[in-house]
Amino acid sequence: MTLQSDRAGQADETGHAGRRGSNTRQVPAGHVDRTAALVRDADPGAGWAVGGAEGPDAVVEAGDPATAPDAGGLVGVLAVWPVIGVLVDAGELALHTPLTAYGAGGGLPAGTTAHQLLTHGSGVSPALFGLAERLCGRPLAGFAADRIWGPLGMTRTGFTADGTLCAPVADLGRFLTHLLAPAGGPVSPAWTAQSLRIRTGELLPARGLLWHPAAHGSWSHGEGPVLWISPRGQRWAALLPTTPSAPLRTAFREAAFT
Repeated sequence: MTLQSDRAGQADETGHAGRRGSNTRQVPAGHVDRTAALVRDADPGAGWAVGGAEGPDAVVEAGDPATAPDAGGLVGVLAVWPVIGVLVDAGELALHTPLTAYGAGGGLPAGTTAHQLLTHGSGVSPALFGLAERLCGRPLAGFAADRIWGPLGMTRTGFTADGTLCAPVADLGRFLTHLLAPAGGPVSPAWTAQSLRIRTGELLPARGLLWHPAAHGSWSHGEGPVLWISPRGQRWAALLPTTPSAPLRTAFREAAFT
């Protein structure tokens, strides 16, 4: 397990180490050390990262740094969600149009829409995979690699031969940093904004589009490996535990966002 910061030792053109301009977000003193101690005590084999719009404050890879860990629990938000966003932005998919209009959704109740699937439960419906692949005209894995992961520099993220999604923590940080970017890149700010708001009205539990509201103005995805992002606080966090743990998730989130 290795601890690194993408900012440590970096200098801008004025020679100030770790600074990237006058709008650089200030990280509370000892914040990374406290987070590191928390994870080390609770799950020393876990991978994790915390950061903001300018990149990671710290990245800790799980296990062998040369091997990308299993991130299958994040396939919805790393693969399906951004690809659906690309299709929506291109006008090829309307979230409230029945899936049958796209030749998809077989076996689902009549009138089922992508919006319903994106706001239902904590997992990802196979129907969303099928819909995305049908509209992309190719396997989701290849489309996501070419249109999402590649442009973001997530070169070690991908599906194994048995269909498991693997991703190093550093790639998760690249993805989350991009979601806080004001413009440009494969996931549009408009799609992120649409997704990170309550889309279920007064129904409980409240949900966005594959993201769910969490404490401190953050949104989360996942119950084993977990991602959090807070556009309001300009913060993000990622946790890849060796074993899913609700107490660790809660404590890690608190450390990351307070």
